[in-house]
Amino acid sequence: MFAIVPRLHSLPRLTSFLKITNLTKVSTAFMMEGAAPTQDETVITEGKAKVIYPSANQVFYNPVQEFNRDLTCAVLTEFSRMQLAEKGIDLVVPGEREQQKVVVDLSDNGEDCGISDPVDTPAAAERRTVTVGEACPEGLRVLEGLAASGLRSIRFALEVPGLKSIVANDFSTSAVDLIKRNIQFNGVEHLVTASYSDARMLMYNRMGKHDRFNVIDLDPYGSPAMFLDAAVQSVSEGGLLCVTCTDMAVMAGNSGETCYGKYGSMSLKSRFCHEMALRILLHSLNLRANCYQRYIVPLLSISADFYIRVFVRVFTGQAKVKMSASKQAMVYNCVGCGTYHLQRMGKAVAHGNNMKYSAGTGPPVGTSCEFCQQKHQVGGPIWAEPLHDIAFVQKILAAFDRCPKRFNTSDRIEGMLSMVTEELNIPLYYTMDNLSSTVRCNTPSLLQFRSALLHAGYKVSLSHACQNAIKTDAPPSIIWDIMRCWEKLNPVKREKLSETSPAYHILGAEPSIQANFEIRQDANPNSRKLGLKRFQENPEAYWGPKARAKAGGGIATSLEERRKQHQNKRKNATEDASFKQFACKKYKQGSCDMGDSCRYSHSLAACEMEAEDTPQSDNTTAT
Repeated sequence: MFAIVPRLHSLPRLTSFLKITNLTKVSTAFMMEGAAPTQDETVITEGKAKVIYPSANQVFYNPVQEFNRDLTCAVLTEFSRMQLAEKGIDLVVPGEREQQKVVVDLSDNGEDCGISDPVDTPAAAERRTVTVGEACPEGLRVLEGLAASGLRSIRFALEVPGLKSIVANDFSTSAVDLIKRNIQFNGVEHLVTASYSDARMLMYNRMGKHDRFNVIDLDPYGSPAMFLDAAVQSVSEGGLLCVTCTDMAVMAGNSGETCYGKYGSMSLKSRFCHEMALRILLHSLNLRANCYQRYIVPLLSISADFYIRVFVRVFTGQAKVKMSASKQAMVYNCVGCGTYHLQRMGKAVAHGNNMKYSAGTGPPVGTSCEFCQQKHQVGGPIWAEPLHDIAFVQKILAAFDRCPKRFNTSDRIEGMLSMVTEELNIPLYYTMDNLSSTVRCNTPSLLQFRSALLHAGYKVSLSHACQNAIKTDAPPSIIWDIMRCWEKLNPVKREKLSETSPAYHILGAEPSIQANFEIRQDANPNSRKLGLKRFQENPEAYWGPKARAKAGGGIATSLEERRKQHQNKRKNATEDASFKQFACKKYKQGSCDMGDSCRYSHSLAACEMEAEDTPQSDNTTAT
């Protein structure tokens, strides 16, 4: 299949060229000989890179994904800084202020010596620096498996110091030709190499201990599932694996069986679906790595816009692989009230210097929900350990303090990462709208509910994955007790509640605690107090993932029409919504079960006329 259909679907997500704001005219001084764009081509500037794109009918560019690429550059810079610091190499990032070194005097007099000049020790004298655009022999080997135009790889070469080489690969000859032109156009031939290959075969051929890549970036159209097995084998020990998923409909519960086939986990259609999608992807990565005695350590996992993005390190170790079962959990989610429970797949208990491993015990729930008497859905397994390495995230934030305007999306990156540092290390979350709609009452403010949990002695935080999410270590019984107390202050008409509704059963019990809704200062997180840009508004119409590109480039007209078919369908409803607006194939073939009463794409008047003209037999059965 791959030999017949080129991988143009790995190109950056599609968008309308008419709304791109960062189109630039190419200066003749910047044009490299033999790579200058023609009149039918456009040059797009993003970061430090200037990339040639053919006409809008052939290749597309999505400016919304600039945040993804900016964040990747920031993560890769700090990872490179961390790796090369051990080798005595410091990075020089343009525009970044130097860190002020502090020498603390621990003498007996106890006086605070404060800040002093750094001491010129022999170790400090032996250290050297590398700058952006300089090939570092001890640096990182980077692979962009699905490079399309090569924009991301070129940005790495122009914005991330400490790199040894970058391979920009794609399985399309036209895409590879475009990558070569863009490499020459930006003058990064000494760092970036274009490659034409199936990304999986390229990675499988680099599985040798000394041939592995230090960084692998996978950003496909849709699911990366087919590339994960090769990726976890071809990344170096402690290397960085960056993966994007845009098949959010599958991972958010619309097709749980498809999600299980791709990622080995059943997704649930629930309020916490975006964080669950992150944990499903981490579970899949760890499961595939375990096959080769390897395991993952997440550095950063985010849900943004229409995709999820994870950055993980991959290590080798049999003992740590044995811990993997205790890091996964099944999810029991009530279909009535949304209460969820987690059941670990395994247990690991320390006995001195040894560990004893056993299967998990459970389930943690009965045949029906204890709060609303409804049934449970079972999802997972999912990754139940931390999503982020907070120390690493704080290093990225510190780098933004030294260079606040490094990227166009710096404000959003700073806001999102600040929320990440505030998140509790607790899987999944509740949402305020779902809690209030379950008990049929008005919604308490976010600060009121957070304050009630804090007054009750529990921890609480927000989530970057959902604007009105509540992450807490409080058990579900406390959550519903607080909602019962809130309902007493804002009573609902209980006589209108059905005896089978979740609200009837939840409000029928008395709360075991007296909730205090007085606002506390610590209920408002710092990211919210400072007014950081935490959640992005939709930047433009049709800003999400677009239809898959066709083999010859561009997008088929039928796909484009299908994509827009249901846009604003609630605002522009047809006059007669009882009839479907597409043709019935069975009706045309004469095999439709509805016979002449089939009204797929037929008007009511036409169908009535057909019914009058058609003689009815005495033994016709009514449908």
